Amino acid sequence: MTDATIPADLWEAFEAYERAIVANDLDALDAFFAPGPETLRGDSGGLLVGHDAISGFRSLRGGVPPREIADVHYRPLARGSRPDADDDVASIDGDVALLVSVSRFTGGGRGLQTQVWERVDGRWVITAAHVTPRTPAFDRSIWRTVGDPFLQGAWEGPLAGLTVAVKDLFAIAGFRIGAGNPTYLEQACPEKVTAPAVADLLRAGASLRGIARTDEFAYSIAGDNVHYGTPPNGAVVGALPGGSSSGPAAAVALGHADVGLATDTAGSIRVPASYQGLWGLRTTHDLVPRQGMLPLAQSFDTIGWLTRDGDTLQRVADWCLSYDGSASTENVYGASGDDLPWRFLVPEEILDCVDPDTRAVFSRLLAALAASEDPPSLRAVDAVDVDATFTAFRTVQGAEAWRNDGEWLRAHPGAVGAAVAERFAAAARITAADEAAARRDLEPIAAHLADLVHDAVLIFPTVPGPAPLRTADVDAVRSATLRMTAPAAAAGLPAVSVPLLTVGGAPVGVCLVSRAGTDIALVRLARRLEALVAAGGGR
Repeated sequence: MTDATIPADLWEAFEAYERAIVANDLDALDAFFAPGPETLRGDSGGLLVGHDAISGFRSLRGGVPPREIADVHYRPLARGSRPDADDDVASIDGDVALLVSVSRFTGGGRGLQTQVWERVDGRWVITAAHVTPRTPAFDRSIWRTVGDPFLQGAWEGPLAGLTVAVKDLFAIAGFRIGAGNPTYLEQACPEKVTAPAVADLLRAGASLRGIARTDEFAYSIAGDNVHYGTPPNGAVVGALPGGSSSGPAAAVALGHADVGLATDTAGSIRVPASYQGLWGLRTTHDLVPRQGMLPLAQSFDTIGWLTRDGDTLQRVADWCLSYDGSASTENVYGASGDDLPWRFLVPEEILDCVDPDTRAVFSRLLAALAASEDPPSLRAVDAVDVDATFTAFRTVQGAEAWRNDGEWLRAHPGAVGAAVAERFAAAARITAADEAAARRDLEPIAAHLADLVHDAVLIFPTVPGPAPLRTADVDAVRSATLRMTAPAAAAGLPAVSVPLLTVGGAPVGVCLVSRAGTDIALVRLARRLEALVAAGGGR
């Protein structure tokens, strides 16, 4: 049914817009949305503000499934005016109308479009739109498989009631490991035993919500996947989610799960935590058992968790790193029993990788902490040569990654995306002499970092700045990011990212790095810092 009162030229514009949507005609769609910074488009993922943001989103979305318009309702609103594209004084008068249309999809299901159209310079354009898509079975860019629950945990325990998104690198009995690649998944064998890191959570009462996506073989930091799509960023619409734990991070940020069980080799927990405003803990290397986890680079691979708040992260860490909680973790409350010193070191070389806006916000945070009623000790230090650390780290990581996956990649040319293939191609060129030299270079770096955190904690922004848009060139951001995340990984130290900064309306984490084995105490320290900031001591 269509309202017969719709003006003929508006109906003509609406039909032309629908044809452009079905054909994914990006130029035509750009022309149908009003130019300038005031145009709005929203959906279940959030709100896009401004024509450029909407255009960037649309260029990556792809077309819509085949559909027909089942119903259209028209309401005249007013004769209105709006700013021009240069944001000058409003000067354009024209008709304003509301169209609400129902879409019927060929493959089943219905959707809803709510649009504000305005006649500008004699033609109808959209100034605001909200799209309600058909109800999906699940978001395949986030999940490989999902349930309610997917796997039930113990009915009682300290984690009862929590749901977990498991990164697709962990063994779950009866299921295959997919590693973010459909060819690998197809050829994998079902696992016979569940990984200890998964079993620990189930035994404590947490239930698995599902298996979440990862970047291919966890060899990325952006969070994109050419096979399954890029998971949404739960905090910044149209931005990269951060990788390679992009699936668990998006699931937690969007409220699909309470905990993300993830891995961190070069920052794959800390980066998505920062990008999406989450808490993320990279544990001390080798503290959490890695049996049943597909490796990328064993010298640096570490297991950890993503949560929306510090209390949940504390609950998970207290259990999974305790004698009672873990079936195979031998350590914990030893080094973590005592509180860490209220003493922070600010690594100047890492701050040099941070963008100016983020550095300014971080500097204000430190100044407010120093002026608070509970001021910590703060001191700038020369912590690490970030270039040398990154170069040596990348060499060892690449050599190990190629040993783990090179044979499979040679047998399956073209099976991975271009960016990941390029990374593996570079890894294949690393010689034994290169690797040995890099390992020698890392030894004094790791020793110096361990000495620094013996009686203090490093503090710095987790990443250079807010999450880049999905349309951005991320090469430079990736390089700076890895220079900030590699030192803790190279030294095998625990690191937690806490969502304490806001830059341009987007979250940026603050990273704390402490001595090995103090993981639980590090989370306690992070919560103390968050409480001080929330009370006004860090603003």
